[in-house]
Amino acid sequence: MSENNTIEIKNLKKNTLIDKFLNRIERLGNALPHPATLFLIFALAVIVISWIVANFDVSVIHPGTKAIVKPFNLISKEGLHKILTEMVVNFTSFAPLGTVLVAMLGIGIAESSGLFSTLIKLIVNSSPKKLITFVIVFAGVMSNMASEVGYVLLVPLGGIIFMGFGRHPIAGLAAAFAGVSGGYSANLLLGTIDPLLSGLSTEAAQIIDINYIVNPAANYYFMFVSTFFIAAAGTIVTEKIVEPRLGKYVDENNSTNTITKEEQNMKTLDKREIKGLIYSLVSLLFIVAIILLGTVPQYGFLRDPKTFELLHSPFMSGIVAIIFLSSAIAGIFYGIGAGTFKSDADVMKGMGKSIEALGGYIVLVFFAAQFVAFFKWTNLGLIFAIKGASVLQATGLGIVPLLILFIILSAFINLIMGSASAKWAIMAPVFIPMFMILGYSPELIQCAYRVGDSVTNVISPMMSYFALIVAFLSKYDKKAGIGTVIATMLPYSFVFFIIWTILFLIWFGLGLPLGPDSPLYIPIK
Repeated sequence: MSENNTIEIKNLKKNTLIDKFLNRIERLGNALPHPATLFLIFALAVIVISWIVANFDVSVIHPGTKAIVKPFNLISKEGLHKILTEMVVNFTSFAPLGTVLVAMLGIGIAESSGLFSTLIKLIVNSSPKKLITFVIVFAGVMSNMASEVGYVLLVPLGGIIFMGFGRHPIAGLAAAFAGVSGGYSANLLLGTIDPLLSGLSTEAAQIIDINYIVNPAANYYFMFVSTFFIAAAGTIVTEKIVEPRLGKYVDENNSTNTITKEEQNMKTLDKREIKGLIYSLVSLLFIVAIILLGTVPQYGFLRDPKTFELLHSPFMSGIVAIIFLSSAIAGIFYGIGAGTFKSDADVMKGMGKSIEALGGYIVLVFFAAQFVAFFKWTNLGLIFAIKGASVLQATGLGIVPLLILFIILSAFINLIMGSASAKWAIMAPVFIPMFMILGYSPELIQCAYRVGDSVTNVISPMMSYFALIVAFLSKYDKKAGIGTVIATMLPYSFVFFIIWTILFLIWFGLGLPLGPDSPLYIPIK
């Protein structure tokens, strides 16, 4: 966090063991270097470790080819040449980079037009009072496909909506935050996180099988169903635990449950927004019609041109392009209808703004790409995976305990390292090959990671929007600090972990596919 956003821990109401633990996690996280610097350190560490392991003459037998695998020493003439000549290619060919940039260009148009803002308000405000908590959590889960929109719009709007209904605004903030951040991986639609993680998983899986590809919709079925479980769990926690604990809201003037005219206006849609939505809906119906025409007929033009399959088709491999085109077209038509786009320059400005926001991400990717490439070149991932698989087999633990431990590990690491992609770039090259050797698919391990990575977002001071949430709460509670947020959100984290882990294990036990062309098991070679 920046110096201006640092909040003193003295605001904690109770000095419990959990509070002490989380305080230590925060101090540890604040002491870490920038994520990009971390990847630079990891890349340098891989270089040194490759030299050490090579000097110890470590080798393993590849489970697929049965060939002897030895480490490649990067502190050598050949290693130096490889680092220098392939540095640019490592960056430009890094799988997640292009997918995220392309998807964000389309989402930038929709966001800058005001489409996402209006959609969220429409979803929330058209719901019955009894369902408002569920709708806010549900809208929060859905908003994560649009990057930071949920944080900057829905979270404060949740407080306003709750206060408008005569309820505690902090409970509304918490409900929205739980959906946006705690339910980060769940959604009814594919978002930017899907191609991002699948790209990293593909890079890791190809350590074992050079032809293995994890498609962006790899976890779609599971995450689709998870959306309703997370929304229901968030509703129960809000109404049964969080809101009763907060009690009756009293503003600084001792007036209960007041709402300003400006805040009330934020809840309603004006004529321009309604007109924009109509324009956008017509354009989306046209896009859906084209997609259905290309996928539903047996010989549809979006199916595989040779086999006419849908799973291995231009439609599935073009998911990122579809996200870009759908978001861009819907955003443009909304902007025309609502009057937020006056010319093509406004559209281009929206695209440019979305890329500007990714400046830090692009820097991080440069170093992450070098780390991933170095790790693959040295064969360390394959060696560690084969050795690790042998250790796991020797422990006698079944796959269920191993999956639970992996979810817990992912959740714990999330407390000190906020970026989902940064963590997965480190973990995937080790754990995906390790579980692949045991016969479990990269799609399964990626799904387990997504569960663990999501549930502790709401209590992680390292989450990039955590300071913003503290600021939102302080509007209604001048004494609110990090402890206030953690104490409020801890029940969500605990319940989400239990519900989501049980759902994941039941799904696995029933042998259900996680997404299109996403098996749970792979053949052991």
